[in-house]
Amino acid sequence: MPGKIKAEKKPVGLVISVSGVRGIAGESLTVEVALRFAQAFGTYAEGGKIILARDPRKSGDFLKSACLAGLLSTGCEVIDLGVAATPTLALMTKELKARGGLAITGSHNPAQWNALKFFTPEGIYLNAQELQELVSIYNKEDFLHARWDEVKEVKQYRRANKRHISKVLKVVDKKAISKSSFRVALDSCNSAGAISALALLEELGTQACALYCEPTGILPHDPEPVAENLGDISRLVKDKGCDVGFALDADGDRVAIISEKGRPLGEEYTLALAAAHILRKRPGPVVMNMSSSRMTEEVARNLGARAFRAPVGELNVVERMKEVGAVIGGEGNGGVIYPRVHYARDGLVAIALILEYLAESGKAISELARRIPLYFILKTKMKCSTTEAGKIISFLKKKSEGETLDLSNGLRIDWKDEWAHIRASGTEPAIRIITEAKTKKRAYSLNTQIKNWARQVLASKP
Repeated sequence: MPGKIKAEKKPVGLVISVSGVRGIAGESLTVEVALRFAQAFGTYAEGGKIILARDPRKSGDFLKSACLAGLLSTGCEVIDLGVAATPTLALMTKELKARGGLAITGSHNPAQWNALKFFTPEGIYLNAQELQELVSIYNKEDFLHARWDEVKEVKQYRRANKRHISKVLKVVDKKAISKSSFRVALDSCNSAGAISALALLEELGTQACALYCEPTGILPHDPEPVAENLGDISRLVKDKGCDVGFALDADGDRVAIISEKGRPLGEEYTLALAAAHILRKRPGPVVMNMSSSRMTEEVARNLGARAFRAPVGELNVVERMKEVGAVIGGEGNGGVIYPRVHYARDGLVAIALILEYLAESGKAISELARRIPLYFILKTKMKCSTTEAGKIISFLKKKSEGETLDLSNGLRIDWKDEWAHIRASGTEPAIRIITEAKTKKRAYSLNTQIKNWARQVLASKP
């Protein structure tokens, strides 16, 4: 699980979890760290074919050079996609029958951050055991070393976006969407999903109103696709009279939706709306993580489908989806996973499914959103150590005896019309507290109550 994987020679501030190796570029995530992790990954992949891509952040240049050096030195053949969204790399890793994929991307994090994300031949993240093996190679520096005449070339591959878009177009009604002549606003945060998302909108016959869609890597706002960062695209939707707006995070795997009225729906609505659409067409199970809104769960129940939950993290959701044969899944942060394309959160998939829903329903996005059972979710965190987080969770477990509890990923408590999820963060010294209720006031009061109990634990003597 995230947080339990340790590197002996890890710079202070470097975060290692199943979602990758993350740090501030040039400080904790240095050239040396990137080089050694690339050597470790090349060794782990036994010198096989590796797909490489990055987002356009400025630090991506030196990190990519370090990764290329590390991979080539172990005898890997490298297929370079250039600047590409993380879902595109994940898909191409499987489609091109590679031994693995390596994405260099800061994702939703601020500009100073970057990360290395490692993928299996199936185009999914390494699991905890696989990542621990990679980290063990990194620690021991037991790398493969290709002889001078064994070094392979770097091959540029520039058809990745086209292949990705083609795969998405096969699972939606392109004609219905095109016939609707939607005007669509798009904010790609000047990052990896800009080119492919615009190309998809063109293929679907929409009129795109582009905002921050030049992949310069200069982030015009915080790339986290939450309401406080969506002011510009919200105004654009209203000013241009758009039917809908979409905002991507920096690596293109998460999408927020803006209504035709210029109002962000909230990141939880992306999966809920996609599930509402797909479950009407293809009945079957749906999977979401422990921290995702109950909206999607109730959508599934109302349509006669079973809903399952998995621990937080894309890989956990994917594994659960495969286990139960889910027709759709994802996370409440705007990530949609649709197995008919691939097992990865995918912004292009989310956009296409929502547009198909609009086209086939003939309804405005705000009206479709009103059909979703209404809940208010609040996500907060408190600074504390992993040990302190464990004590807080134990205390809350005792407080909640007799309630419906799930201990598979921290502590989740379910009541009739509300729930809370409390877990140690896998990326920082903090405990995350997510509460949801039928009213905003109750979601806040429940969150405050849990934080007050947590403060009691932190203030108590050992």
